Amino acid sequence: MSDTAPDAPVPLHPAATLILLRDGPDGLELLAMERHAGLRFAPGATVFPGGRLEAADHDSSWREHWPGARAPADLPHRIAAVRECVEECGVLLSRDPPEASELAGLRAAMAAGNGFGPALARAGMVPAPERMVPLARWVTPETLPRRFDTVFFLAPAPPGQEPLCDGGEAVGALWATPRRLLEEEKAGRRRLVYATRMTLLRLAGCADMAAAMACTSTGEELPPPILPRLVETAAGPVWRIPAACGFLPLETSAEHVRLG
Repeated sequence: MSDTAPDAPVPLHPAATLILLRDGPDGLELLAMERHAGLRFAPGATVFPGGRLEAADHDSSWREHWPGARAPADLPHRIAAVRECVEECGVLLSRDPPEASELAGLRAAMAAGNGFGPALARAGMVPAPERMVPLARWVTPETLPRRFDTVFFLAPAPPGQEPLCDGGEAVGALWATPRRLLEEEKAGRRRLVYATRMTLLRLAGCADMAAAMACTSTGEELPPPILPRLVETAAGPVWRIPAACGFLPLETSAEHVRLG
């Protein structure tokens, strides 16, 4: 007999996402990737590199890479986001620009089962989690069978690196403006989950990378969670997010929301 109550909430998995930014000819550009169509969560969706935290992301040795005296509470989330970006897109947020061959070797070592920390150390690479700033913390609604508590980070893209997808979770990557990705979804050429679309809507108002990085100064190490809730209204069901969370619109028709 199961010890879990029939209506117990699905447990949350801590996760992190890294949104790399650069200035392009049409303004702010983001690195996005397309998920494999066979995945259980968000199949075929366009998202940002990211995934669940692992036990090694909490290792105290990561504090040695923080330039200040006191590492932030969200350091494990930052490490997880950097690691996932390497695994999925082959881009490393690091202090010094690595050679393409060094990055390939790092990914090969990780694919062979070597931990991210030891693989970095052997390659002589140092991550740069201090360049990341938290944008938001999205929590998957309670009605879904798989739930995540995800911190979204922004960071300037490391120069000289081009994305190379792993072919597993990520089958394609591109640099694009937020408006382009939103327009392509509207035209039916791209699939966006709710948190990704809301993030794009917020960043679409930023003219360049500096403006995007400036919109994250919340003074919090871990932003307050944003938990969308399904609400019945006179116009029909909507997904509603808390007021003053920094994202708009606060209500979106349920028929236009894809959660996973």
